Amino acid sequence: MNAKAMILSGRGVTAMLGPTNTGKTHFAIERMVAHSSGVIGLPLRLLAREVYGRVVEKVGVNNVALITGEEKISPPKARFQVCTVEAMPREADVAFVAIDEVQLAGDMERGHIFTDRILHLRGREETLLLGAATMKPILRSLLPGISVIERPRMSHLLYAGQKKITRLPRRSAVVAFSSDEVYAIAELIRRQRGGAAVVLGALSPRTRNAQVELYQNGDVEYLVATDAIGMGLNLDVDHVAFAQDRKFDGFQYRPLNPGELAQVAGRAGRHTSDGTFGVTGRVAPFDDELVERIEAHEFDPVKVLQWRSKALDFASLAALRNSLDQVPTVSGLTRALPAVDQRALEFLTRNPDIVARADRPARIETLWDACSLPDYRRIAPAQHADLIASLYRDLVDRGQVDEDFLASQVRHADRTDGEIDTLSARIAQIRTWTYVSNRPGWLADPTHWQEKTRKIEDRLSDALHERLTKRFVDRRTSVLMKRLRENAMLEAEISVNGDVFVEGHHVGELAGFRFKAVSGAEGPDAKAIEAAAQKALALEFEARAARLHASGNADLAIDASGSLRWLGDPVARLVAGDDILRPRVILLADEQLSGPARDHAVARIERFVAHHIQTVLKPLDELSRAEDIQGLARGLAFQLVENLGVLFRRDVANEVKSLDQDARASMRHYGVRFGAYHVFIPALLKPAPAELITLLWALKNDGLEKPGYGELIPVLAAGRTSVVTDPTYERMFYKLAGFRFLGKRAVRIDILERLADLIRPLTQWKASDALPPEGAFDGRRFVTTPAMMSILGATPDDMEEILKGLGYRADVASPEEVEKLTAIQAEREAQTQQAKPAGVAVETVAKRHAATAEKTESPSEGEASAAPADAEESPVSTDNAAPAETAAAAVDEAVAATEEKPAEEPKPVLLWRPGGGRSQNERGNRPERGRGQRPQGRKGGQGSGQGEPRGEGEQASRGQRHGKGPKRERRDEDRPQRNERPQRREKPVDPDSPFAKLAALKAQMKR
Repeated sequence: MNAKAMILSGRGVTAMLGPTNTGKTHFAIERMVAHSSGVIGLPLRLLAREVYGRVVEKVGVNNVALITGEEKISPPKARFQVCTVEAMPREADVAFVAIDEVQLAGDMERGHIFTDRILHLRGREETLLLGAATMKPILRSLLPGISVIERPRMSHLLYAGQKKITRLPRRSAVVAFSSDEVYAIAELIRRQRGGAAVVLGALSPRTRNAQVELYQNGDVEYLVATDAIGMGLNLDVDHVAFAQDRKFDGFQYRPLNPGELAQVAGRAGRHTSDGTFGVTGRVAPFDDELVERIEAHEFDPVKVLQWRSKALDFASLAALRNSLDQVPTVSGLTRALPAVDQRALEFLTRNPDIVARADRPARIETLWDACSLPDYRRIAPAQHADLIASLYRDLVDRGQVDEDFLASQVRHADRTDGEIDTLSARIAQIRTWTYVSNRPGWLADPTHWQEKTRKIEDRLSDALHERLTKRFVDRRTSVLMKRLRENAMLEAEISVNGDVFVEGHHVGELAGFRFKAVSGAEGPDAKAIEAAAQKALALEFEARAARLHASGNADLAIDASGSLRWLGDPVARLVAGDDILRPRVILLADEQLSGPARDHAVARIERFVAHHIQTVLKPLDELSRAEDIQGLARGLAFQLVENLGVLFRRDVANEVKSLDQDARASMRHYGVRFGAYHVFIPALLKPAPAELITLLWALKNDGLEKPGYGELIPVLAAGRTSVVTDPTYERMFYKLAGFRFLGKRAVRIDILERLADLIRPLTQWKASDALPPEGAFDGRRFVTTPAMMSILGATPDDMEEILKGLGYRADVASPEEVEKLTAIQAEREAQTQQAKPAGVAVETVAKRHAATAEKTESPSEGEASAAPADAEESPVSTDNAAPAETAAAAVDEAVAATEEKPAEEPKPVLLWRPGGGRSQNERGNRPERGRGQRPQGRKGGQGSGQGEPRGEGEQASRGQRHGKGPKRERRDEDRPQRNERPQRREKPVDPDSPFAKLAALKAQMKR
C-alpha cells in the first residue's frame, strides 16, 4: 500500500519543464548543493562527467561521487552523487533527488529505466524532474499533486532554410545519425573549411570532451555530431544543420518527430543569444508547419511511458520471465519491448548448461545481474549472450570472474595502433571490462582492474582523439584562423627553397613572384590564409625583385614552353611581338609586386631576353642589322631573316643569279652559304639555335600545342642526319629544326648540300675523262651510290623519294644502258690499282635483276653519320663507299637468291637526271619555302634553273657566260676533276671478280 501511494502521489515532486536553453540543469545543480545531500541522474555518461566537474567546483572533490556503469569515484564522506540514470540507486536516503531529461521515459530502448526512477525514487525534502514541456500531461496524470514549473527559452530559435555544407556559417553543428555519415561530412568540411570536431555517442567521455574542447576553444569552427549533442551538452553553437532526418532507434529506421528535432535544434543559441537551424546535404527543407512548431516549441504531448515491472520473481527462470512480461495496471504506462538484458536472458534460457546452473533463486538473480552487461560493442545478441554465459559460469563455479581470462581480454585491447574504427572497437571492448570491474563482488581485486581498465581506456581515448584530429582537422588552418580572428600580427618565414611558414605552419610556396597556397581550406578560410601570407610576403617580393635586377645571365633561362625562369622558378613568359625575333615579356607576379620593384624586374627580364636571342641567333641578328649589305643582297638578307635562316634556292633563284661576287662575299661574311638547294646559315642548324628558332616561330603562330613541337630538337642534338617523318607532326617543325621534309624521311639541310657535292661530278663527267666517278653514266645521268645512302642514312627506296623531292627525274635503264653501265663500272674497276668499292652500279644492277633482291641496309636513325654543319660544298671523301668485298657479297647473294626464286620480277635500274621546274613533291608541299614567311620576289614558273640544281660555284646566268655582267672567278671546286693520265690497256677480267659473276647472272636471265 505504501508503494502504491508512492507511485500515485506527486507530493513533494516538482517538474521543471521547458525547451532547451532554459537553464534547467543549472537550476538543479544549485538546488542540490543547497541541501545536505542529494542525487542527480543524467542521461549520458558524458553529461554526468560535465555536471560532476561543476559540482566539484562548488563543494569540493571529497564531497562528490561519480557513479556510472563504467566509472565509480566514491569518496568516503561524499554527500552528493552524480550518476547516469541507469546507475542511480533504486532507493536513496538523501534530501534531494533530480532526474534530467525525463522525456526519455518514452524511449523504446531505455524508457522503462527513466519511468522506474520517475515513479519510485524520491528525496526526503525535494524531488525535481527536468525535461520537455511535452511531459506535463502525463506527469500530472501519473503523479497527482505534482508541481509544474514551465520555463521559457532565453533566446529565439529561427529557421534558416537549406544550405550547402560548404556554405554553412561559422560556429555550426552538423547533425547526422550514423558514424559513416558523420565521418564523411567531417572529411568534407576539413577539405573545404579547415576541419571539424566530431562528437558521437559511441565515443568515450574523454575523447568526446577533447573533441568538444577543440570546438569550444575555437581551434575549429564546425562540429559534426549525432543527436548526442541534444542531451544537455553546453556548446557555443549558433546554427544547427540536419544532414539526416531519420535514425535507427534500436528496432527500426524512422523519421525524427518534431520534439526530437527541436531537442537537437535547440542547441543553437546560448543564454540570450539567438540561434538558427536548417537542413543541409540531401535533406529536404522542412515544411512550414514543422518549422512553426519548432520555433514556437509546440509539440504533441507524450501519451505513454515505457514500463517494466521492478517486482521480479527469481523463484525460477520461468517465473523471472513471467514477471518481466507483466503489463502495467496504471493508465499512461505501456509494457516496454524487450531490452538488451531481456533479449540476452531469452538466449541464455535456451542454453542447457546455463539452465542447469540456474537452479536456485540466488543463482537466477546472479544470472539476471550478469544480463545487465551493456552491449558496448554493438554485436549480435547471440554473441553478446555468449560473453554473458562465460561470465556467469565463472560467477557460479568460481564465485568470481576468472582474472586470467579477464587479463587476456584486457591485454588484447591494450594497443594504441590502428585507425579510427580499430581504436573505437578497442574502446568499446575495454568499456565492457571496465563495467565488469565496477560490479560489486565480481572480481577478487576490483580496485586493481578498475584502475587498469580506466588507464587503458584513457590511452585509447587519447589515441582516438589524435586520429580524429589528424583526419578531420587541418591544424595549420585552424591555428591561423584563430589568430586571424584575434587580429594578431602573424609571423612569416620563408625557407631557402621557397616554403612559406606563417606562425610555424606551412601555408604555401613562393615560386618566383607568385605565392601558391597549399592549404586544404577553400572559400573564405583559404582567402584569409592567403591574405595573411601575402601581407607577410610584401617585403620579400621587393627583396626578390632587387636580387633579380642584380642577377647575372647565368641565373636566367628560357624553357621550351616559353617560360623564363630565374633560379629555376618561373618569373615571366614570352608572347609573340610585332617582330618574330623580339617577343614581348609578360611578368608572372602577384599584385603585391608593384611600383618601381615591378618595373626593375620587367626591365631585367627584357634585357636578358634580348641578349639571349642576340647571342644564340648571333648570325641572324647580325644579318638583320648589317649595314654593309646593299642592293639586291640586302633584299635577299631580309628574306633570309624573315625565314629564320633558311631559303629554298628555287624560291630566290632570280635574286641569287643577279648577285655579283662582291654581294655574295658580303653575305658570306655573315655566315650565309649559297648551296645547290638552299641559301642558309649553317651556324643555325645546331641544337640551341634550332630550339630557340622553333620557340619563336611557335609563339608567333600559336604552335606550342601543335603536334611535334619540341620533338625534333633531340634528334638534331643526337647528330642524326635524317629521320623518319611523322605525318601527324606540324611539317614546319622539320624545317625549323634544320631538316627538309622529303617523303618518308626528312634530311638535314647541310647533308643535302653534301649530297649535291656528290652528285655534281657525276653530272659533269665526260666519256673522255680517264676515270669515271662512282655512279656516273653518261655525264648527264647517274645512279645512286652507297656513299649517298650512307650520309643520308637512307635505303634505296628512301633515295628515290629524296631525289624526287629535290627535283630529279628517274629513267628506267634499258638492257643496252644496263650493259653500258656495267662496262663503265668494269672500266673503273680495271683502272683502279687496288680493290676499291665496285660502286652502286654493280650492287644495284645485281640486286635489281635478282628475284629476291635485298635492300641496302642504311644506318639506323640513331646511327646516321653526321657531317659538319658548316661544310660548304666540301668534296666528299670516298671513305663512305662500300668495300669491294661488300659488293661481291651482294652479288653472291643476288645470284643465290635468283637461283632459288627465279620467278620474281627484277627491279629496274634507275638513271637519275636533273629535272626542270619544281617537282611534284615540291608542288604538293608549297608551305616548304623556308623557316619563316613566304619569300618575296618569287616569280611563278621559275625554278632553280633547268637541269642540275646549281651550287654557288656554278655560273649564275648565260649572260655572264658571254661576258654580259661582271666576270666571276671560277673556283676549283666548280670545275670537274679530270684525269690527264694516258689511257691504260684493257686487262682481262678476273673470273672471280664480282663483274664476272654479274655477267653470268645476265646470261642466266637471258636464257
